[in-house]
Amino acid sequence: MPLPEHLADDRRLVADAVRELARRTRFPIAFGGLIEDGTAHMSAFLGNHTDALNGLSVRPERGLGGRAMVELRPRMTGDYRTARQITHDYDGYILGEGIGTLIAAPVVVAGRPRGVLYGGAWGRWNIGGVAAAPAMRVADDLARELAVRDEVRRRMSDLPTPQQADPLSPSHREELRESYAELRAIAAEIDDAAIRARLADVERRLAALSGFAEAPQTEPAPEVRLSPREIDVLARAALGETNAQIGALLGLREGTVKAYLSAAMAKLDASTRHAAVARARKWGLLP
Repeated sequence: MPLPEHLADDRRLVADAVRELARRTRFPIAFGGLIEDGTAHMSAFLGNHTDALNGLSVRPERGLGGRAMVELRPRMTGDYRTARQITHDYDGYILGEGIGTLIAAPVVVAGRPRGVLYGGAWGRWNIGGVAAAPAMRVADDLARELAVRDEVRRRMSDLPTPQQADPLSPSHREELRESYAELRAIAAEIDDAAIRARLADVERRLAALSGFAEAPQTEPAPEVRLSPREIDVLARAALGETNAQIGALLGLREGTVKAYLSAAMAKLDASTRHAAVARARKWGLLP
């Protein structure tokens, strides 16, 4: 049975993080997984010599990874077999692969454990804190990506259907416009082409939904093409934000924001930002 799309997406992120953890820490073995139904199921493995790790699922509080997830900080041991600070529920998996040195970095999203990444080596290795910092950076990067995807999914699930959105009240329309601007800001921060495409689809749906209650067009819209950043800036200006506020939210200098707004106003043949927003909405460029 194929995995649901969101789980398949998340597991691809974990696989990327496992490769990155091995690259940054130089651990010969790396593996990891996310919590599903209260247990972290290991879904990605790199460098293992046997199949002993297959099927490994880690419960919070149990083993090295479970302790890391509960304490929300990395845990490590240079001699797994004799480690006394952890339970040994998973010895069959870890010792079956011959792992002696192990580090577990929790993946923490919104203050809660979402999964765990491991780095390991055969035999003893005095790892200290040298490997902990890069391992946690990888775990934190994964957590940020998961948080973005969670937000996108939440907004997609909350998105009303055209039937529900017709007619839109003024408050609902403003809420959609705020969501549109926020999604564009999120999209600007990530490199994943697949998730950017899905964000763009949500943006188009939001723009369409906000227009259901608009008056019909009485004249054809001119051919106006705004750049992605011009739309980003104009969408935030539509919410009444100042250039300084827009710059802080989008990571731009205030002068750069002003330049984007000026370019958008020129393309829209508008003398003020308010007129530019009105024309962009009228011509379907903004919700």
